[in-house]
Amino acid sequence: MEAQKQLLLDISDLKVHFNIAQKSAWPWTKPLTLKAVDGVGVRLYEGETLGVVGESGCGKSTFARAVIGLVEATDGKVLWLGQDLTVLDHKAMREKRKDIQMIFQDPLASLNPRMTVGEIIAEPLKAYFPNMPAEDVKAQVREMMTKVGLLPNVINRYPHEFSGGQCQRIGIARALILKPKLIICDEPVSALDVSIQAQVVNLLKSLQKEMGLSLIFIAHDLSVVKHISDRVLVMYLGNAVEMGEAEALFEEPKHPYTKALMSAVPIPDPDLERNKHIELLEGDLPSPMNPPSGVCSERAARLPLRRVRRQNRNCVVMMCMRCRA
Repeated sequence: MEAQKQLLLDISDLKVHFNIAQKSAWPWTKPLTLKAVDGVGVRLYEGETLGVVGESGCGKSTFARAVIGLVEATDGKVLWLGQDLTVLDHKAMREKRKDIQMIFQDPLASLNPRMTVGEIIAEPLKAYFPNMPAEDVKAQVREMMTKVGLLPNVINRYPHEFSGGQCQRIGIARALILKPKLIICDEPVSALDVSIQAQVVNLLKSLQKEMGLSLIFIAHDLSVVKHISDRVLVMYLGNAVEMGEAEALFEEPKHPYTKALMSAVPIPDPDLERNKHIELLEGDLPSPMNPPSGVCSERAARLPLRRVRRQNRNCVVMMCMRCRA
């Protein structure tokens, strides 16, 4: 795949750090640094789906927002078709967003409650092509509504009149109206019922095949990620701890953290589920503002790590084998 298809996105050593003021501290006290994303690197090819998984707070959404420029990258490069997006000004980045669109987690909250469905879907066209004839706008809106499974008679309805799944279809139509090359899906099915999740995921796969899209798909549900992804990136405390082909990673995860995540996935067979061994990670997730000293700054794809217990705290630390000395 990588040898034949075009390289769209090449992310190297991406870092997103935030300075957090300490409460009840002197005004001149140095702020704490929250390393939301700390040196993540990945490549994405034309027509490929990259799944991104990890616990809440691991940096998945911040990583996605840094790619599209919604948060500023502290360091690293985000090369889109060979051009570094991190150095572009607002006007130049706005032009690039025609090719990179986003689908958000909460479908209803991402839609303007004062706009009709037709106005919401047409808004990107009016923003980027203000001189487009009204009839052409209407034609493209009708075409996109048909593609995502929205009936013609709902074009003048408002978001509050729709279910969550229908609202997400509206969000998908809005993201695709500009015919982008990359769609970033930030947990697009987490707020939906299981049956609706399947419909939305299958819709995304169908549209990807039809329009030649590339996807970055962020989710907590590993079974959904396995179903839709070509490759999977596992994040922990802002770091990329493991990455590989989806089938190989689910069959034989290398990292202890990945193994623990995989073992928690339910098996739709009562006998197998009862006899399954679940690998539990002891303790709570450490704070990204004060990460354990065992977390290595060197990250590599499918790098074997080990678990150690700190003497003064009941928590699990991921430590690179290179740091054992």
